[in-house]
Amino acid sequence: MPQLRSRTTTHGRNAAGARSLWRATGMTDDDFGKPIVAIANSYTQFVPGHVHLRDLGDVVAETVREAGGVPREFHTIAVDDGIAMGHSGMLYSLPSREIIADSVEYMVNAHQADALVCISNCDKITPGMLNAAMRLNIPTVFVSGGPMEAGKAVVVEGVAHAPTDLITTISASANSAIDDEGLAEVERSACPTCGSCSGMFTANSMNCLTEALGLALPGNGSTLATHAARRELFQEAGRTVVNIAKRYYQSDDESVLPRSVANKQAFENAMALDMAMGGSTNTVLHTLAAAQEGEIDFTLDDIAEISRKVPCLSKVAPNSDYHMEDVHRAGGISAIMGELDRAGLLHRDVASVHSESLTAWLSTWDVRGESPSEKALEIFHAAPGGVRTTKAFSTDNRWSSLDTDAANGCIRDVEHAYTVDGGLAVLKGNLAEEGAVIKAAGVEEELWHFQGPARVLESQEQAVSAILNKEIQPGEVLVIRYEGPAGGPGMQEMLHPTAFLKGSGLGKKCALITDGRFSGGSSGLSVGHISPEAAGGGLIGLVENGDQILIDVHERKLELLVDEQVLAERRAKMEASENPWHPVGRERKVTTALRAYAKLATSASYGAVRDVNK
Repeated sequence: MPQLRSRTTTHGRNAAGARSLWRATGMTDDDFGKPIVAIANSYTQFVPGHVHLRDLGDVVAETVREAGGVPREFHTIAVDDGIAMGHSGMLYSLPSREIIADSVEYMVNAHQADALVCISNCDKITPGMLNAAMRLNIPTVFVSGGPMEAGKAVVVEGVAHAPTDLITTISASANSAIDDEGLAEVERSACPTCGSCSGMFTANSMNCLTEALGLALPGNGSTLATHAARRELFQEAGRTVVNIAKRYYQSDDESVLPRSVANKQAFENAMALDMAMGGSTNTVLHTLAAAQEGEIDFTLDDIAEISRKVPCLSKVAPNSDYHMEDVHRAGGISAIMGELDRAGLLHRDVASVHSESLTAWLSTWDVRGESPSEKALEIFHAAPGGVRTTKAFSTDNRWSSLDTDAANGCIRDVEHAYTVDGGLAVLKGNLAEEGAVIKAAGVEEELWHFQGPARVLESQEQAVSAILNKEIQPGEVLVIRYEGPAGGPGMQEMLHPTAFLKGSGLGKKCALITDGRFSGGSSGLSVGHISPEAAGGGLIGLVENGDQILIDVHERKLELLVDEQVLAERRAKMEASENPWHPVGRERKVTTALRAYAKLATSASYGAVRDVNK
């Protein structure tokens, strides 16, 4: 029978000093012997997805205490990728994932906490906490801050625009047909409330995946940050974590631990969900990283195989006018999982922190199933408030009906899928021997086969300048290199180049490939995560202007159409150069913190995790 980890600090003569300090935090004799539950909160005033989290740790703590645990809250950092976008701040985004994981591990292990609740939300915070949970392998429950409400429709220059979001604003800023007054109207409408940005961008994708992995409660990925229904998720997280802690420490039930819940079958289910919902390409990085932290044999090849079997059942912004509130009205993640289960595309032999099996989970929570619970019907009727606010739980509006239209609704069934293949695709070829990733759900199928001349750019900044100065020609393939995990360093997101291409009218006329990555808000023919990266000797570092590049999503190919002898000569010349595998003419300040990450960073095909043995 495993003992409480916290006994090290609460029992015996040698723990007298520690007990004295615990007492100074408010603990009493009655608390010694109860499970100490660490609550990792990521509240910050910098990030709309986290600005409302200040008091939500207290909501969890109250139910932890009522259930027989001792809650202790601490905080992590949180970077807003949207605010960090397009300047040197983006270099810090992906490395912050490792800092968050480390900080959670440090706090939990330093104080020997027995269980963990992760209050996350935005792009690198959920993945960072997930990595920590897989490392620690103690009873853990995730509860995120929830999605933002979609911006309201606006009329600019006499043209009605669908509900807006962050990506709408960035694209509009590059559209010369929209004047400053029109842009200001879009800007003010796009992000009306607290919460993670309202489309199927990275933050919401990852919060949906923690639900599919079994580490979060049903509704976690889609219940709006502003809705009162979300309070129950926080309360239930506190009750659930104490329950599973008692099952582990009192009954030796290892099935509740993260590595048992989020096993290989669960990762495959989560990636099947990702394919079906058209999630962010960043999810590939983060699931690969989490699997490695949990010592689970789950690779890019597994993802490639799943993408061939699972169809795309939902297209959400930036790939349609649907937003997370629409996904929620259609039944959320449980509804998508239900459609996949009915098609035989999920492993059923998986459990979660809330249900003993996938069958038990979906029979209760799938609103399209035979007998969903009243609780499920209640939560999925939660609707946006339509009022600008930074307050959690500030509306109790309800939809008058649910969207259960499996043929034309927000979530379709397999028979009416958008595409037979999944929303993400893994490409390989001489340009990406270890793999590259594209969000196929964001590309019109007529563009799935594209060939054109390369336009080589040594940095994101150079690419943005070329686009905005109208130097890019239709038919070109933009090659943005030396932006990988080590080469950047930090593997910047290319949201501005993709958004500016779209805003300049080139979104369907050009392709973009990079060893960097893309925002969950990126769309268009954009191939990222090219591995090996340029800084690691990848072929992308040898591409020259005018070289023909082939992208074939159907065949999963990414090829540089240059004779092998020519490439061998280029490689020999590169190796003999004064500073091989470095960008030419790029001026970029790389701080000590970023250099430390670069020295340990692995390829994107391994999740860009750190390898301490390098």
